[in-house]
Amino acid sequence: MSAASVPSPNGAAIPGMSKLVTVKDEVAQGIDTGRGRALCGELEAGNILYFPHTPFAFPDDDLKFLLGLKQTDASFHKNIAYRPAEDRITGLEKTAQGPEVDRLRSIVAGYSHRSTEFLASLLPPYAGKWKLDYASYRPLEEQGRPARLRARNDLPHVDAFPTRPTNGDRILRLFTNINPSQNRVWITSQTFDVIGPQFAKMLGLPRQQSSNAVAKVLRGIANAAHMPGANRSPYDDFMHRCHNAMKESGEFQENCPKQRWEFPPHSTWIVFTDSVSHAVLQGQYALEQTFIISRDAMVRPENAPLRVLERLAGHPLTRAS
Repeated sequence: MSAASVPSPNGAAIPGMSKLVTVKDEVAQGIDTGRGRALCGELEAGNILYFPHTPFAFPDDDLKFLLGLKQTDASFHKNIAYRPAEDRITGLEKTAQGPEVDRLRSIVAGYSHRSTEFLASLLPPYAGKWKLDYASYRPLEEQGRPARLRARNDLPHVDAFPTRPTNGDRILRLFTNINPSQNRVWITSQTFDVIGPQFAKMLGLPRQQSSNAVAKVLRGIANAAHMPGANRSPYDDFMHRCHNAMKESGEFQENCPKQRWEFPPHSTWIVFTDSVSHAVLQGQYALEQTFIISRDAMVRPENAPLRVLERLAGHPLTRAS
């Protein structure tokens, strides 16, 4: 594992830059609560937990199947999402069907299950206090992959899901590089506690959601009609706008401090991607599991993006009932 240092013009450390926390000795059967709490604190501080070797089982036959998909069937060329709550695979061509689709669903579901069991043992303060979000398989080479600006992965950004609002809960993601020979290359910039105030000044601070009767009725109608963004809190709305603004800002993309990380084959890493601004520059064949962690489970709640914004705004930014 290698990471480029980020020099400061005056020799001082740049605030808000992530550190790599290498974890070599933790195994799936569990660790003590104190160590688990400390690792949660590292994540909430904006650091990356790194495992040189994937710390849970990954059958060789499953690996061979995933690596062979791109060569065997054009139906599997897109990023592929597994929805645990529905036990369903999405992101395939409409023509994809049959035993290979069932096998793919089973493999990604197995990855989702094993990574979830591992995280519960590694980070006890979060266990049982999360919503299991999507898992995904990413068979495409990231470098040069065509995408519209707001969907590009190679521009530093913080994560916000427009169709799956979190209402202030946190986005924690676990990644595994299954490429047998190629590193997965990331860059990170500063954490949200540093860049959030800058974008709040640019975009304007979010207002508190109205709790009057008329507003509640209108929200209920919007929810019933499944209108886009109906369930978004002021926090979610700001984070989505911030995600887009970061990618659209040429000044930010050009001048933000950057740190380069290379995650080698068969390594795993964990990061709060709603706080750590990140981008993927190179790499092919990766798996990922997303967890939405309750904001009440945080061991350092003051670092959460919600708290950063509420301190600036001076009022609550979560969704009113």
